[in-house]
Amino acid sequence: MIARFKPTWMVDTVYNISPKQLQAHGIKAVLSDLDNTLIAWNNPNGTPELREWMAELQAAGIPLIVVSNNSAKRVAKAVEHLNLPFVSRSLKPLSFGITTARRRLGLTKDEVVMVGDQLMTDMLAANTAGVRSILVKPLINSDKWDTQINRFFEKFVMKDLEKKYPEMTWQEDLND
Repeated sequence: MIARFKPTWMVDTVYNISPKQLQAHGIKAVLSDLDNTLIAWNNPNGTPELREWMAELQAAGIPLIVVSNNSAKRVAKAVEHLNLPFVSRSLKPLSFGITTARRRLGLTKDEVVMVGDQLMTDMLAANTAGVRSILVKPLINSDKWDTQINRFFEKFVMKDLEKKYPEMTWQEDLND
């Protein structure tokens, strides 16, 4: 049961995931959570590091699609300056949003990766959808009120994961 929450990789930040590393693993597209993964939940403008990472993905021909539980209005406003496609109301931890994004791209499960900052939604959704996943540390230490509930339970799940999978450690990048 606990394996359903296990990420494929654990990387400090999305900015450390290079297109070359993704391509080496056969990954042709990145699906990503929005809040506290790509942007701070309370700062929709993003950072220069995010824009640089997005440019690297684009130059390598690797599409980036936001998969978020937020409403279309909220996600559209948040990604407006980033010019990113998205799937809103993705119903994570269900696989709906991930499957929708993957099918839009015409890719197989082995060709996409889901990136997110939460075990309870992002990693569980990725495993349910049968795609690889990258858990990243939240960009900031504060969360919206509803995410705070998940974070509380996530601590216990992480302890169980670390017990069962002692090799599961934070990495600098995918090759670390």
